[in-house]
Amino acid sequence: MNDLDKKLNKYFGPFVVRKDLTQKVKGNAVVPIYVLEYLLGQHCSTDNEHIINQGIERVKGIINAHFVHRNESERIKSLIKEKEEHSIIDKISIRLNDRKDRYEMNFTNLGLRGIPVSGVVIKNYPKMLSGGVWSKITMGYSPIISDESYSDDLQPWTISNVKPIQIPYVHIEKHKELRKEFTTKEWIDILLQSMGLNPKEFNRREKLIQICRLVPFVENNYNLIELGPKGTGKSHVLSELSPHGILLSGGEVTKAKLFIDNRYGKIGLVGYWDVVAYDEFAGKGKKIDQALVDIMKNYMANKSFSRGTEVFGASASMVFVGNTDYAVKTMVNNSNLFTPLPQNYYNTAFLDRIHCYLPGWEVQKLRNEMFAKNYGFNVDYLAEILKELRKEDRTNDLEAFCLLSDSITTRDKTSIAKTFSGLFKIIYPHKIITLEEAQEIINLSIECRRRVKDQLRKMDETFEEVNFSYYLLNKHHQKINDQLIEVITPEELQFSLKYRQSKTYKDNESIDDKDLEFVSSDNKLLVPNKISDKGMNELNEYVKHEIKTKQGEKGISYEKILGKYFDDFNQQGIKSVKIFEPNMHTPQEQKHLMEFTQFISTKISYLKMKNNSTESLFPVHLITIKDQENEDKQRDFLNDFKESLTFIGIQFSFELFKNIPNAKVEIGNHWIIQSKYGIHLWDEKESFSIFQTFQEARPARDNVLVVTQEKTYIHQ
Repeated sequence: MNDLDKKLNKYFGPFVVRKDLTQKVKGNAVVPIYVLEYLLGQHCSTDNEHIINQGIERVKGIINAHFVHRNESERIKSLIKEKEEHSIIDKISIRLNDRKDRYEMNFTNLGLRGIPVSGVVIKNYPKMLSGGVWSKITMGYSPIISDESYSDDLQPWTISNVKPIQIPYVHIEKHKELRKEFTTKEWIDILLQSMGLNPKEFNRREKLIQICRLVPFVENNYNLIELGPKGTGKSHVLSELSPHGILLSGGEVTKAKLFIDNRYGKIGLVGYWDVVAYDEFAGKGKKIDQALVDIMKNYMANKSFSRGTEVFGASASMVFVGNTDYAVKTMVNNSNLFTPLPQNYYNTAFLDRIHCYLPGWEVQKLRNEMFAKNYGFNVDYLAEILKELRKEDRTNDLEAFCLLSDSITTRDKTSIAKTFSGLFKIIYPHKIITLEEAQEIINLSIECRRRVKDQLRKMDETFEEVNFSYYLLNKHHQKINDQLIEVITPEELQFSLKYRQSKTYKDNESIDDKDLEFVSSDNKLLVPNKISDKGMNELNEYVKHEIKTKQGEKGISYEKILGKYFDDFNQQGIKSVKIFEPNMHTPQEQKHLMEFTQFISTKISYLKMKNNSTESLFPVHLITIKDQENEDKQRDFLNDFKESLTFIGIQFSFELFKNIPNAKVEIGNHWIIQSKYGIHLWDEKESFSIFQTFQEARPARDNVLVVTQEKTYIHQ
């Protein structure tokens, strides 16, 4: 156990489980993870490997001996008959048969229905009346002997004991109190581990996106869409992590199944589940019932649906997940981010009901090392906690931290408030949060709604442009300052002005990357596309400016960030480049140095051709911190590196010091570019992927590059 595992076991011992054990016991059984983890929690809640191994075998034995597979239901019935009594594991529900004045149990896998059960079971486990509960049931069989007193009400099946194998209840107030024992970082990591993910493989933004997938379980009537590549775990969260959600294939949805069956007056799925999710939602060729879309539009906006003159309300959240074969750049350049949807759902009135559009393209495809091996909450415990928190309304809490722009519409404000409320409840159930932490989830909440609204504007120009900005408030609900903070999606930062265009491009047409311009958080242009031939005097207002990259942002490269500062001076103006880089020890850091010098070589080669220069080698000087433990190895690398760079026209030199100032790059005597992370612009993990060779595919760090131009060198 690491320190966090020990801490989690100390405060939540009965409700945690080691996450790597689940796959060891599941085998071929179609058992939800929340059931398996409940059993593992009963038998493997320890750090003693011997006891854990015994517990695994015990849980396997329970599954093999008692779990009912649908295709073996007749064999199990026969087994109960022959043994006269046998315990099984199945998903059961109970309803009141008012005609016969008795409670009756229905079995999902065994296939039996209408089996009489004692009212005591309902008193102990009332949840069974509102939905299916996985349970261990002791059943008996008593053959019916036909005589004159025979009645159709008699059943050969009897039930002597029922014990849910899901957590029957949780203490929400105790959960909130114990949350105080953990830092925000620890709690977020615990949530990731509880979802079966290894937090070490995700950056902060990626973690928050994963947690956003839980918001529909904690917010009533919350509408979320996520489109992205295959294999990122979109449907896993919805099908495996809670007994309160149901995942449907896109083709399985009908009006009767979802809302109400007019033939029998029976309420559909929205009346019984907290979350109704649609898998495989994308696909332009899919045929969708327009009447279903119309009913769904009304439900998503008004939380109600009608049958004739009667109106029904429901609180189920709607989630739409789908795969897309399009790259984000392709969708942005050619149409919009809703492009993959079926035609009848490609409707602005329907899509305007979406509270949150999660950027599924930012989620990494799941690899073996990304699955959790440490401890997390038993997912059934987490599911019940989320259900309890669902009863709380924290949408008004947003107003304690910020004042949204007046241009934001009521529907936009509702969407932002609901996302904020969900994240607030999940991450900060105890309601203790700093303003900086609040701003983090405010920004994400606004971003997820803005992503929806920006697409609607591209689809229909009658949608007015909205300024998605806000003022931060102090504890007295007063503005901290007059700074209006605008939230921009990573796609907009990546594609800048292209992202706002409504133009539709031809199939093979794309916008040149030279159209890219850097924008600040107040949407002011930072660097002009091309410096005027009249000279540099027009750059005075850009003597000092910032280039910001957001956590997880794609499309960042040395060329896009720094290329301009080479292009706008001739070869005579740039005599050398100096790199002040404290971190130059790991293979990843050394790789970035190789890429950066290769980038310099490419730029300088172009300038040489342009200016007919005959200079052979261009000086690049590295100043870095000495690796005290591996100085010889460090020097060997840099010397070998120096020799290799002569082949690409670089005269490389280096100096090692015990300490150096902050990281920066000096381009000649013109530009100084300072950054917390130096030339390490990306937050990438070591893995075999396109990230190794393609900078624009890597997730960027949350970073600010401060660019200074010495006034002395401004050309007149």
